[in-house]
Amino acid sequence: MTNDLPPRRTASVRTRLLSVTGVAVVGLAVGSVLLWHAQLGAMLGLAADKEPVVSAVDAPAVSTPPTTLVTETPTVTNTPTTKVTPSKPPTRTPKPAKKTTNPSYGEESISGLSPTLRSRLKKAMRAARADGVTIRITSARRSASKQQRLLNAAIKRYGSYKAATRWVLPPKYSAHVQGKAVDIGPAAAMTWLNKNGWRYGVCRRYDNEAWHFEALSAPGRKCPPREPYAVPKAD
Repeated sequence: MTNDLPPRRTASVRTRLLSVTGVAVVGLAVGSVLLWHAQLGAMLGLAADKEPVVSAVDAPAVSTPPTTLVTETPTVTNTPTTKVTPSKPPTRTPKPAKKTTNPSYGEESISGLSPTLRSRLKKAMRAARADGVTIRITSARRSASKQQRLLNAAIKRYGSYKAATRWVLPPKYSAHVQGKAVDIGPAAAMTWLNKNGWRYGVCRRYDNEAWHFEALSAPGRKCPPREPYAVPKAD
């Protein structure tokens, strides 16, 4: 037996301590380098992998809808085709025919007489024919120009306007121009109508004109007293 102790492991422990210290120093150095590198990259704008920080205070949430490509189908409208009608030249309106003063009836016809006298005279003519007497119309309705010519001729014949108007009245006073008087013939017809005319409302008016008749009373009533001759009315 000896009193010698086993040798101490001083060298081994020291080596471990140095190793740990070296690792720590290396880690610290690496951390410093990395921190310096990050700060340098931020300063130089090299931190491209980091997203910028945007403040979300008072900022509305924006939702961007997905973009959809819509293809519109054109609408085809059927527009009716308007036919173009060629314009026609203006039609000239024919001028109205000038009124003629010539009557559309004959003076020897009862067509121009007033309805009342014409109706009554027709009945009287049928009754006279039944008695064997023919009533002929010698002058019924006259134009104003014809009446004036007759008056002018009467003035020459009788020598004055006053004497002439006892036989022929001026146009504005004549019952012939108004279709309200009729002259008849022959003498037998005058006699028959003077006697029987009251039955049909047809009466002789003047003493000096046996051929002149008018509708002066109602049928079946006596005719009024005759006048001696025609007198023009005062204007």
